[in-house]
Amino acid sequence: MINKDLLLSSYDYDLPSELVANFPILPKENAKLLVYERCKDQISHLHFKDLAKILPPCEIIFNDTKVIKARIYGTKESGSKIELFINHPLKNNDFLVQIRGKVKEGQILYFENSLKVKIKKLHDDGTREVEFFNGDKKLNHHEVFEILEKIGHVPLPPYIKRSDEAQDNINYQSIFAKNQGAVAAPTASLHFDEAMIDGLKINHNIHTITLHVGAGTFKGVECEDIREHKMHSEFFHIDDEVCALINSSKKILGVGTTVTRCIEYYHRKKTKEGFCDLFLHPQNTPQRLDYLLTNFHLPKSTLIMLVAAFMGREKTLELYHKAIENNYRFYSYGDGMLII
Repeated sequence: MINKDLLLSSYDYDLPSELVANFPILPKENAKLLVYERCKDQISHLHFKDLAKILPPCEIIFNDTKVIKARIYGTKESGSKIELFINHPLKNNDFLVQIRGKVKEGQILYFENSLKVKIKKLHDDGTREVEFFNGDKKLNHHEVFEILEKIGHVPLPPYIKRSDEAQDNINYQSIFAKNQGAVAAPTASLHFDEAMIDGLKINHNIHTITLHVGAGTFKGVECEDIREHKMHSEFFHIDDEVCALINSSKKILGVGTTVTRCIEYYHRKKTKEGFCDLFLHPQNTPQRLDYLLTNFHLPKSTLIMLVAAFMGREKTLELYHKAIENNYRFYSYGDGMLII
């Protein structure tokens, strides 16, 4: 009989719809923080403003990826409307995208600012490979990002049931955001402002890595045996200083699931740049990371399985139920959890 930790149905839970956060708590430090101390098996209900006071000695690593305005609206040659969502960049300055509306290979789509998209390849999973043009000039990734900044929309997650607003340009970007390429925010980082970081720096060193969060982060697991799930891959880069830190014996707090997977991937592969496709779950547990700070994640997702890799599936579900009982806010704009 298969271990329950390997069954998709074992990671399900019921979440009241009113606990899905459609907007962040402001000021950020007032967001709730559920703290779980594994050695004591003890739960505390605190707030992010308490973090600097309770965090054990450790090095802190954030993700400095910057979310691009990945959603754009345009038309076909016929005039019918089209919606395009960027998944992630590909080689040769192409992009993998999702398109709402029927398209065929070789077709041209038209957008604002003289932006054109040519469909190069259709994939069976619904994604499309495309290239971007301005007139006859093919655009490189960064030229596309610059135009998206003018005409694109903030790619709010599908569970936030509203259109993006001007304030999302600020709220859905971490204060470390500098390297463009993500289509979803590293949401654990959204809780921090300059004052909180200054407070942490008194007793902790702050570091950053880059992992461009792709649309695959929202892709659900569909196979009942989670070992059969094909994990999405995302581009990452770790500088030499952080590589040396990971190679050391110092305690590390990973801020978010993206940082966690990146550190663990480097620890296993000793590769400082490439595509991370590591799937952490209770049968593939962290080998290097000591502490985790993260938000609350979707049922049956690879993200809740990653959390379960730190403290077990049953304890994870127990804490999620405690969070629901205490009206914690869930998902990208929601509250957080610290595992120490």
